[in-house]
Amino acid sequence: MSKVTFIGGGSFGTALAIQLAKKNNCVNIFDRDIEVCNDINIRKRNSKYLKELEIPENIKAYNNLDKAIHDAEYIVLAVPSHVIRDVTRLLKGKISEDTIIISIAKGIEQGTNKRLSEVISEEIPKNPVVILSGPSHAEEVAIEIPTTLVSTSTNMKYAEKVQELFMTPNLRIYTNEDIIGVEIGGAVKNIIALAAGVGDGVGYGDNTKAALMTRGMKEISRVGIALGGKEETFFGLTGMGDLIVTCTSMHSRNRKAGILIGKGFSLDDALKEVGMIVEGVKACKAFHELNSKIGVSMPITDGLYDVLFNEKCPKEVVRELMLREKKNETH
Repeated sequence: MSKVTFIGGGSFGTALAIQLAKKNNCVNIFDRDIEVCNDINIRKRNSKYLKELEIPENIKAYNNLDKAIHDAEYIVLAVPSHVIRDVTRLLKGKISEDTIIISIAKGIEQGTNKRLSEVISEEIPKNPVVILSGPSHAEEVAIEIPTTLVSTSTNMKYAEKVQELFMTPNLRIYTNEDIIGVEIGGAVKNIIALAAGVGDGVGYGDNTKAALMTRGMKEISRVGIALGGKEETFFGLTGMGDLIVTCTSMHSRNRKAGILIGKGFSLDDALKEVGMIVEGVKACKAFHELNSKIGVSMPITDGLYDVLFNEKCPKEVVRELMLREKKNETH
């Protein structure tokens, strides 16, 4: 039995917490919203994020961080990518150096363009850091629909510990030594999924989505390899797998937001309608900035950036993409 604390009581963190609790681990959840904590502790529900799903008795929610992380062997950062640094700073001096930090966020830090594992290691350099990623919607993990994830770290013995911690009959965890590839794949696929949603909202069909996903896969691998990832990683669970599930499912926040934008909603209105963090928006801005610095071609990302931040018509962007200079598919 392990003691695990989730920082953030959102849908995916809660879904994973439920799976660990069912394995008889001692699970704490910290959340800033006292109503979420009370809902979990008193009514054994998280109505804000996973309606009507029963929370096991061995999950306790705290509105006090120090109490939530006391003696934790594992801390899961179940928060959006843009607050990873701030949250990690809160852990300084409060946890053992043996505590394994697990991030389930997907993105890179805007401004520094650093991967989240790098951000965490900068703030608490003595703690092992593991990234847990892959094609997974909280709604399905919570009700134990078979799901696969990938555990990676700069020190694979910790990735293997996390693999063992999360493995269940319905949650299969693979390991992969390519931490760069895993993180970049998880971040860029949100951009492509957001673009796919825009296409759906405009009214394009299966042909367009197939083209977008396939060329998006090329974009993911191109930038990932340039940053030091391995090509084979991008055709695995955290690249191709995550891309498929995020571009095709209505569970996907990125796709939902994209559909609304394609229908004419402003970015702000679309985000309000979705009501949760849409990681593809921040990722699009970060990678648009990054690719201009490293000289990697990311036409879908650049086109989406124009739609999101320059209010360009999606159909016009698609037209420009279709009429670019001729090239070989493999390039």
